Amino acid sequence: MPLLYSIGKVTVGNAMMLGWRPRVEGLENIPATGGAIFAGNHLSVADELFLGAVVPRHIAFWAKSEYFQGGGVGGTITKFIMHGLGAIRVERGGGRAALTAFDGAIPVLKAGDMVAVYPEGTRSPDGRLYRGRTGVARLAVAAGVPIIPVGMQGTDEVQPIGQPYPKPGKGRGKVTVKFGKPIETTGRADDRTALRALTDEVMAEIQKLTGQEYVPRYAPPRAT
Repeated sequence: MPLLYSIGKVTVGNAMMLGWRPRVEGLENIPATGGAIFAGNHLSVADELFLGAVVPRHIAFWAKSEYFQGGGVGGTITKFIMHGLGAIRVERGGGRAALTAFDGAIPVLKAGDMVAVYPEGTRSPDGRLYRGRTGVARLAVAAGVPIIPVGMQGTDEVQPIGQPYPKPGKGRGKVTVKFGKPIETTGRADDRTALRALTDEVMAEIQKLTGQEYVPRYAPPRAT
């Protein structure tokens, strides 16, 4: 585990645990070694904070490419932090540029690290669970790693959409993080039909964990 990430778990991670007292279920479903993808519902920016706090292993989170390119003192510090956390660079443009994030994640997963993906592609605008995009299945099959379904509850109270930081004391004791059994992907086909079926399977497992109403269409993009 990178040193800076370890420091973050001791500081930010412990603050999240002590400040909001999340309930955690299914930690035994997280493998002790080897690559894996966490695939979860997405209610809040705080989802990543709680996931990083409760998972005992390192998670390589995604970070937009601008964080790796800044100049000056501030930019240098930001780049140091991103590299120190073991973050994966994401290009914000579409097409081939966007696929560089997957290219960067595959060797990370094959090396035995873990990655978190939110198949809905954006935070739920109304608390419901929307149709998953097939990127999580494509990445898992390409890397040959299992997908661990994750269900978050209550994080939208801690940090609602539009709130820049978690609200101290808000939602304390209401956050639950549930981990489902790993979904193996070894030997799965990588054609469109197979990837769609695998993604739907993952979303069904997430829905079992959260009890959210499922919407069989993609979540609308957030207004900018």
